[in-house]
Amino acid sequence: MIPLWAQLVYLACAVCFILALKGLSGPRTARGGNLIGAVGAVVACVTVFFYADLDHLVPILVAIVVGSVVGVVGAQRVQMTQMPQLVALFNGVGGGAAALVALLELGAFAEVDGVGVGDFALVATAFTVVVGSLAFSGSVVTFAKLQELMTSRPVLFPGLPMAFAGGLLAAVVLSVLTVTGPTVWVGVVLLVLGLTLGVLLVLPVGGADVPIVISLLNAGTGLAVAASGYVLGNTVLLVGGTLVGASGTFLTLLMAKAMGRSVGHVLFGALKGGSTLGAGEASNRPVKSAGPEDVAILLGYASKVIIVPGYGLAVAQAQHTLRELVDLLSSRGTAVDYAIHPVAGRMPGHMNVLLAEAQVPYEQLKEMDDINGEFKQTDVVLVVGANDVVNPAAKTSPGAPIYGMPILNADEAQQVVFMKRSMRPGFAGIENELLFDPRTTLLFGDAKDTLGKLLAAVKAL
Repeated sequence: MIPLWAQLVYLACAVCFILALKGLSGPRTARGGNLIGAVGAVVACVTVFFYADLDHLVPILVAIVVGSVVGVVGAQRVQMTQMPQLVALFNGVGGGAAALVALLELGAFAEVDGVGVGDFALVATAFTVVVGSLAFSGSVVTFAKLQELMTSRPVLFPGLPMAFAGGLLAAVVLSVLTVTGPTVWVGVVLLVLGLTLGVLLVLPVGGADVPIVISLLNAGTGLAVAASGYVLGNTVLLVGGTLVGASGTFLTLLMAKAMGRSVGHVLFGALKGGSTLGAGEASNRPVKSAGPEDVAILLGYASKVIIVPGYGLAVAQAQHTLRELVDLLSSRGTAVDYAIHPVAGRMPGHMNVLLAEAQVPYEQLKEMDDINGEFKQTDVVLVVGANDVVNPAAKTSPGAPIYGMPILNADEAQQVVFMKRSMRPGFAGIENELLFDPRTTLLFGDAKDTLGKLLAAVKAL
C-alpha cells in the first residue's frame, strides 16, 4: 500500500509532467518544460526507495546505473539525423518494461487464483502485456528500417493479413482467459503474441509511413503504461501514461493529415502493402545545373528568398553554414524566410530543432499554411536537402504514393534552386517533376560543402 505522503509526491510529479508537456508546445519554453519533466521523473523514481520494502536492492541499483549511463551516452552521441531512431528505441523500451511489469503482476494474481482482484484490473493487465510487447517489437522494427539495418521498403509475404487478424483474435481470446482464470503461461503466450503482432504490423510499412507508425506505437506505449499504473495503483504512471497516449495519438493524427492520409489507411493500408515508398530509381532525363557562382548571382539580386530545409540538410550538418548565408543575404536587404513542412526531415519538429541549434531566429521559421501564399511573390526558392515536400506530384499525379499530401508551393516561385547530392529520388522513392521545370536550377554536391562555396560566392559579389 502506497502511503499518503508518497501519493502526494506522485501527484506533484504528475503535475510536473503536465507542465512539461505544456512547455514543449513552444520553442521558447521547450527546454524548461523538458527539465521540469525530467525532475518529475527523477523524484518519482527516488520516492519509491523511501516507502517500499524492496528486495534485490543491489541489482536494482546496478540496473539504474547501467541504464543511466547508456541513456546519457546514447543521447549525447546521437546525430540529429538519427533522432527518430532514438525516439523509436526509447518508446520501445518503455512498452517492453510495461509489459514485463504487467507479466509479473499477473504471476502474483495467479498465485491467489484471482481472488480479490477486480476484473478491470485483470483486463488492464492483459492489455498492458499485449500492447506493451507490440510497441516494443514494432519500435525495434521501425528503428531497423530508419537505421537501414533492414530494407525500408514494405516487407510482404502471402497470408500476412490473415496472420495478423488471427493473432489479434488469439490475443482477445487469451485476454478473456486471463480475466476468467489468470495464469502465468497465458501471460507468456500473450507476450509472445504481442511481439509477433508488432513485427507483422510494421513490416509492410515503408517510406514516410514509418515515422507515423513510430508516433502511433508511442501512443500505444503510453496507454500500456497508464494501464499498468492502474494495476499498480500508481498515480504518476497513470497520469504520465495517459499524457503520452493522448499526445502520441494527437501527433499521429497531425502527421497523417500532413501526409494527406487517414490513420485508417496507415493502419490497414499497411497490411495490403500500402506505402509511401516508390521505385527509388534515379532519372536519366536532362536537367539544368549550375555552379555556386551562378546561383550566388540569383540570390544576390533577389529581393525575396525562401529556404526549404530537408533531411539532406540534417545529414550534412549544414545548418550553421545555411544560417550564415541567410544572415548575409538579410544584411544586404533581402527578405529571407524558412518554409517548414510538418514532416520535413523524419519527424515533426525535426527541422525546427535543427535550425534552433544553429541559433536561427524563430520568427524566420514559417509553417506551411502561413507561407504557402508567399511563393508567388518569391524571386528564388532555395531547396536544401528536401524533395517530397515540394513535389508537385502530390497535387497532379493521382497514381503517386504521395498524392493528396499537402506540399510547399515552391513550384509557384520565379526561380527554384535545388541543392542535391544526386538525382536519386527522395524518401518516397518517386521522381520530382519540379527538378525538370525550366525555372529550376540544380546545384549538386554535399550540402555543407556546397553551401560553403555558395556563401563565399555571395560574399564576393
